[in-house]
Amino acid sequence: MLSLLGFGMIATFLFLVISKRLSVVVAFIFVAILFGVIGGFSADMGDMMMNGILKVAPTAIMIVFAILYFGLMIDVGLFDPMISRILNIVKGDPLKVVMATAVITMLVGLDGDGSSTFLITVSALLPLYTKLGMNRLILACVISLSAGVMNMIPWGGPLVRAAASLQLEVSDLFNPLIPAMAAGLMWTLFSAYLLGKREKARLGTIHLKGASMAFAEQLSVHEIPGKPPRLFWFNVLLTLCLMTLLIIDILPIPILFAIAFAIALFVNFPHPKEQQERILSHANSFVMVSTLVFAAGIFTGVFTETKMMDAMANTIVSLTPEWLGSHLPLVIAITSLPLSFVFSPDAYYFGILPVISHTAANFGVDPVEIGRAALLGHSTTGFPLSPLVPATFILIGLVEVDFGEHQKFLFKWAFGTTIVMTITAILTNAISF
Repeated sequence: MLSLLGFGMIATFLFLVISKRLSVVVAFIFVAILFGVIGGFSADMGDMMMNGILKVAPTAIMIVFAILYFGLMIDVGLFDPMISRILNIVKGDPLKVVMATAVITMLVGLDGDGSSTFLITVSALLPLYTKLGMNRLILACVISLSAGVMNMIPWGGPLVRAAASLQLEVSDLFNPLIPAMAAGLMWTLFSAYLLGKREKARLGTIHLKGASMAFAEQLSVHEIPGKPPRLFWFNVLLTLCLMTLLIIDILPIPILFAIAFAIALFVNFPHPKEQQERILSHANSFVMVSTLVFAAGIFTGVFTETKMMDAMANTIVSLTPEWLGSHLPLVIAITSLPLSFVFSPDAYYFGILPVISHTAANFGVDPVEIGRAALLGHSTTGFPLSPLVPATFILIGLVEVDFGEHQKFLFKWAFGTTIVMTITAILTNAISF
């Protein structure tokens, strides 16, 4: 009975989200209440929901301060000098332009917001591609590859969803995947090199007089009047210290981001009114994501503490061949990208992943491996391909290419990223084979 109730709960959630009958946040809460009542858990449902919220609270806190920190760094122009220098170096060489596209997207992608990454990078680079007569599909492809891998950062959407869904620590998911992420970035640069070399062979080198500086100046779309450039090196050092401490794991990630943001905000904007303005300017970004995480906590609290998940996992275990059970991390890693065409990030991470991870646990596979495996494809390399991710259409609209042509052009390179990262993850024991 519990197994049927659990499958019904997941199916109802997926139907409401995929058919767009309800927003994800509303679906989480309504479905949790509905099936909690149907299952006869009304008396304990409040405690279940609160327990779920408490488990995801550290993840939500991390999101808030991470978005605020990197949003502030973009506001004060931390990345502008580096990106302007890159654009001035590439000039009219198509190979250098494509390589620069990858590097710039990686830098801008540190804020963890795919939509803003697309807006900034396309605004900066599209005029240069147009001037040189370069293939716009390459621009969309390289931005997608870079943004996809950068989407694995701890404050990015996929890892936040995986951590909230599986109720795991962000560091447990992310730290072992650092080598795989590095391999994905190297593959992205290699792919950019091959695509750029092809474009250079087609177009040759075109000499532009002073044009690159004009294009570079377009990048500072977040520029704030009177931003203090004298603090550039302070912000660089603060960010490097933050990155180092995140890897060392000396303090919980939410605390590190909270401290770093407080320091950065106070030093760069000492007046309280300015501080409030900076926080409010990024409120839309973190409110939406953190609300999603808390709503997911309500859903998973009911889903797990009613033992529906246990019952579903037992049912699936009974139907899964013994030889396949130990290989589930590899299966998830390889299939996660194609599944991005069928399931939205919310549907996949909150509807499918918890059941799979619980099933894998019955075969002796740590659920954290299932979470890592999912991150190697779905919503990372897969999100710029998926028709279910709104940010994809922001990219397509800005670059002005056909969506089908974009998918056809990008898929092999994106799937190559997943393969490279999966092999690296296996070799570094982030996931088992």
